[in-house]
Amino acid sequence: MVEIKLHEEACRGCRMCVDICPTKVFAFDEEKRLCAVEHRDDCIACLSCAYLCPSGALRHEDYHVVKNFYRDLAFCAKMEKFI
Repeated sequence: MVEIKLHEEACRGCRMCVDICPTKVFAFDEEKRLCAVEHRDDCIACLSCAYLCPSGALRHEDYHVVKNFYRDLAFCAKMEKFI
């Protein structure tokens, strides 16, 4: 199973990981104003969230390294101005 590490002190609450995740692993914690890992078992290790995270708050461990098969390039292009 993929291990997702979230560094809460680094998270900016931008919600980019919530928006980019194809399997909806993340949710936004309104109380803390931070991203939250809600459905860890659904992670397919595409690493799009870590790639896009402007603060580097996300890290993955224990995943099988394969070519990144999912990355929404149109979404990433829109978000480049924030990174």
